Amino acid sequence: MSATTRLASLKKLLGHAVELLGLDFGFVLWDGSTIPAGLTPGALALQIADDGAIAALIRWPTFDTLLNLWVSGRIDLRNGTLFDLFARRLKMRSNEFLRVLDKKLVMGVAAKFLFVPRGGPWPLEQIRKNPIADGSETADQRNIHYHYDDIPTEFYALFLDPDLLYTCAYFADWADDLVTAQRNKLDISCRKLRLKPGETLLEIGCGWGALICYAAQHYGVRAHGVTLSPTQYDYAKEQIARLGLQDRVTLELRHYSLLEGSFDKIAAIGMFEHVGIDNHPAYFRTVHRLLKPNGLYLHHAISRPAKGDDKSFRKKKPGYAAITRYIFPGGEVDHLGMTTANLNRFGFEIHDVEGWREHYARTCRLWHDRLLANQSAAENLVGRDTTRLFLAYLAGCSIGFERASIGIFQTLASKRKRGPSGLPPTRADLYR
Repeated sequence: MSATTRLASLKKLLGHAVELLGLDFGFVLWDGSTIPAGLTPGALALQIADDGAIAALIRWPTFDTLLNLWVSGRIDLRNGTLFDLFARRLKMRSNEFLRVLDKKLVMGVAAKFLFVPRGGPWPLEQIRKNPIADGSETADQRNIHYHYDDIPTEFYALFLDPDLLYTCAYFADWADDLVTAQRNKLDISCRKLRLKPGETLLEIGCGWGALICYAAQHYGVRAHGVTLSPTQYDYAKEQIARLGLQDRVTLELRHYSLLEGSFDKIAAIGMFEHVGIDNHPAYFRTVHRLLKPNGLYLHHAISRPAKGDDKSFRKKKPGYAAITRYIFPGGEVDHLGMTTANLNRFGFEIHDVEGWREHYARTCRLWHDRLLANQSAAENLVGRDTTRLFLAYLAGCSIGFERASIGIFQTLASKRKRGPSGLPPTRADLYR
């Protein structure tokens, strides 16, 4: 069958779909033709680079296929971003669309592309499908290195704020810029912990060192950070020296489970997602062991909505599975009820829970836009595939938070005991 015949049949099918769905974006095919014909030059359009991309989608119509085609640039967007594409609302529900779709036309197109080679490249296929996440130091190190050491810090600096905070910002006003919102996050986190001069603060998963440095500078604590990333460790060490905080801030390149000592306050800001659900008991026991009797623990973590039972909850939808394979290997998020149950189960009393879902939607959007503005520099550092993967990841997360399919909460807890908790009667001071 000739390539011309295949192309003609595809155009007919795409035109049929555009008309049924009332799409307000179009398609640009590999021969330069557009669907609908005469698509204006500035219109949003999906651009398809070759017939092998269509063949692959017909034979393997999965999220992984689509993501590989996106990352390699074989499917792309013209005159817009993924946010623009997701903002388009279909005028017909999917089940209604499938009911009225011309099945004979679909089967005819599928038959014409069925034996077309899928072409390439397929950049994500080399990444391990089921990364080990048994909670061991070796497995955790390997998973952390994949994200934080195999990718240079200079890449993250292209879209993060100057302090390299890679967790949800906190917007006092939705018009706040990223720098302001991230400083807001540092400060309210310190205020929730009721940090006082001379206290000891442990941050589990300290990243590039922003919180431990901020807490020492502005709240007078003696801070200790731990990470499994040598790259982050070296950067944070230099940052501590540059700020002259060597007498108040210390670092360890160590797994959290191997920590010794006791601390007045403990924070885990965006680290818990790396632990893995099966390893939660060991994690909470460790935090309980390290926290002093009158101490406070701030638990800042992404969550998903609960399902009817935990077996159903642990089934991963395609987008979530992709993130835990290609972005954060071994990563896993719980639901809020699981967090609070585990805190209770392992000896904590919960004092406050605050949802930051909309804050993370905004944070991820700003990160995406900054990376997009620096796309050429990013591609020079890490290549086109990684840059496009991160753009899809940041856009997908922002949309997920905006649509409430994922959430994030800051939960404040202490060791459970009889008598007063030591917290004030209201939280008015937190939101001054």
